[in-house]
Amino acid sequence: MATPDLLAIGLGNPGPSYANTRHNIGFQVVEALAERLGATLRPLSGLDARAGRGPHKDQVIALAQPLTYMNRSGQAVAALLDHFEMPVERLLVIVDDLHLDTGQLRLRPSGSSGGHNGLADIAKALDTKHFPRLRIGIGKDYAHGEQADYVLSPFSAQQQPVIEEARLRACNAVLRMATDSLDAAMNRYNG
Repeated sequence: MATPDLLAIGLGNPGPSYANTRHNIGFQVVEALAERLGATLRPLSGLDARAGRGPHKDQVIALAQPLTYMNRSGQAVAALLDHFEMPVERLLVIVDDLHLDTGQLRLRPSGSSGGHNGLADIAKALDTKHFPRLRIGIGKDYAHGEQADYVLSPFSAQQQPVIEEARLRACNAVLRMATDSLDAAMNRYNG
């Protein structure tokens, strides 16, 4: 099977109790992309991940969800890159971000973890922070010391329409990156 043009990995926590939480927005975007591309996400033998692939225009996009917990994503991402024989430059990690307003997108070619344990673990496992990432704002409407409860809770009713639109724009950003370039996607979808 041919090497995909892009590997989009959404971060989250496995299991139904986490499915609709803010922390799992990366999983949710990958699921939306799978539906749009007609891809089926299946467990990969020997890897802690579900993955699939689908066509978009003249590109093939691989999609994956590590089945490790968020703060242990690094080894799964490294194994997925090996499995798909992908260079790190064609990786896109999709994550939640507490520092961005709900629904705001920020696509970058590299950067720090910004305090995100999943990104920190990936940077450690890959021995580089130079990999593209798409951050999706989940807001910061929580009391001091309640960050963990906040990220592991669902979006409020008021946030639902905003986050649904953000999921759609995030999918479009991934597709634009695959068919055009990271810069073109950044210019169109950041902000």
